[in-house]
Amino acid sequence: MENASARNLWGDFLDAHLEFASKDAPKVVKFYDNETDANTCVDLICKETKRAVSQSLIGLQQRNEPLPKIGEFSVVTDWEGKAKCIIRTTAVKLVPYFAVREEQARLEGEGDKSLDHWKKTHWSFFSRELASFGKIPRESMIVVFQQIELLYKR
Repeated sequence: MENASARNLWGDFLDAHLEFASKDAPKVVKFYDNETDANTCVDLICKETKRAVSQSLIGLQQRNEPLPKIGEFSVVTDWEGKAKCIIRTTAVKLVPYFAVREEQARLEGEGDKSLDHWKKTHWSFFSRELASFGKIPRESMIVVFQQIELLYKR
């Protein structure tokens, strides 16, 4: 783990939870592509308001990133790379964008937690993300819906 802040948080977590001492070092993640959204996201996770995150399957594939796995640990950072919390993936679903439901939007915990808000903000994010690969979002694109639980925070 290259991020010293993440390494320190993981060490603090292991000191408090020896039962996970044999686990591999977690990946370090920062959600979103801008400071405001990234910091809001990690704050919502730390408050346990945000219990899910969504990514585009195309984006993961273009970056050669694997699908999240159930039971996988991650250290979540703010925009500056400061580790804020440790999460564990509890469920992963592949859902077409057009089939995302109100309950999934509520689990994401952003804005007013409505499906309309989720669709507006995620369409905007997916548009920016996919543009960097010369692609555009479609209603039929697959969204990787990842449920998470907060395990530890600073």
